[in-house]
Amino acid sequence: MTTKTLRNIFSVNLSVKKSESVLVFTDVPFNEEFIENSDRCRRERLCDIAILIAETGKSFCKKILYHEYPATGSHGAEPPKELWARAFGEKAFNELNARKLLARLINKKAKASDMKRVEEIVARNKRHAVDGVIALSNYSTSHTRFRDLLTGICKTRYVSMPLFDAAMLEGAMNVNWRLIDRRTRGIARIVDKAEAVEIKTPNGTSISFSKKGRKAESDTGILTAPGAFGNLPAGEVYLAPVEGTAEGRLILEFAPTRQLKPPVALTVKNGFVEEVSGDDEYAGYLRAKLSECRENANIAELGIGTNDMAKRPDNILESEKILGTIHIALGDNSSFGGNVSTPFHQDFVFFKPTVILVDKNGKKALLMKDGRFISL
Repeated sequence: MTTKTLRNIFSVNLSVKKSESVLVFTDVPFNEEFIENSDRCRRERLCDIAILIAETGKSFCKKILYHEYPATGSHGAEPPKELWARAFGEKAFNELNARKLLARLINKKAKASDMKRVEEIVARNKRHAVDGVIALSNYSTSHTRFRDLLTGICKTRYVSMPLFDAAMLEGAMNVNWRLIDRRTRGIARIVDKAEAVEIKTPNGTSISFSKKGRKAESDTGILTAPGAFGNLPAGEVYLAPVEGTAEGRLILEFAPTRQLKPPVALTVKNGFVEEVSGDDEYAGYLRAKLSECRENANIAELGIGTNDMAKRPDNILESEKILGTIHIALGDNSSFGGNVSTPFHQDFVFFKPTVILVDKNGKKALLMKDGRFISL
């Protein structure tokens, strides 16, 4: 079953052609990186899985490129310059580097004028970029300029698999992708009609925000169109709430890879987390990250899980896909319709949500009641 699932990444999820090139990359722990003992085994196996995926891909495409780099330590941080060279090709890389644009990109300091020049360089050299990417880094590259330039300008098809665990090959990735596609797109069409969203969960979470002008996107696992991007495991509808509009309280029961004891509470005002309360050590980590810059505290994303084979609550890559859950992220949303750019993006999952959609006339409709979709 694992072999079939791995082959499906190339044949079904990406539909790779014999004439194409695919980049597979992962990251390795950096010196002095703190890794909880419960997560150490998974981290150690990431490189093995990435190598296995790269080997599997050799029979599907013209060229497989494989790269490892020291972990950035943060989801949403730009990957190091060596990976840019592998992905975009030497010509684009050398020009970006010579004009000192690459450093500003990696440090999230690129201005609008910089981005215009970057996009011109990347577009001029896009024929040298890879056709597909399988990103198996522990720290997510989903919400980065690296990914956005590849998919937006080069039309590279991009699979993002942060925090990946081998057990997912038998679980949340062992699915009927066509069924996931239909379900996810159907829910996205419903959500897209709303201008505001209200959410409550049994654990005390309560939050509302505007989505006016923001499109609900579908992460379905079918990434065959030019420039397609999504997670594996897949199965979510996601959008960027309008900045400055979120109000409420979030009760976090799970960090990205473990349960929080006791839970951590976030107070949200005017679109930002204003207070972090809790005794778990993760609360301290979160306070430190949010104090680094104001943008890290931005309410960046609402996601809705649509994968019926996703089960485990203690790994955010899978838990955010669980059918009938929602997740909310902090930090960067610049790559999917938002206006906040920062080297931080962290999701948190919430169970048994009641989700109310509010249309432009103020009329309210239930999307979910206690984690069950009303229209499914």
